[in-house]
Amino acid sequence: MYKPYSPEWHRHRYLKEAIDKYLDDYVDPGIILDDIRSILNARSEAAYQEFTRINQLEHYLSEE
Repeated sequence: MYKPYSPEWHRHRYLKEAIDKYLDDYVDPGIILDDIRSILNARSEAAYQEFTRINQLEHYLSEE
């Protein structure tokens, strides 16, 4: 496993706690998958918006 209190250990612990909460609450697997997809989509959209903003700035800088 991971060294106690390392960043990896904390990530594993938080993920386990989240999964345990879904299972303890008897959440339908489809909802769990939808939540995961929603989180990943939000993260992807934010990254794309940042990429677009930086790309636009690079374009402006290359014009000068």
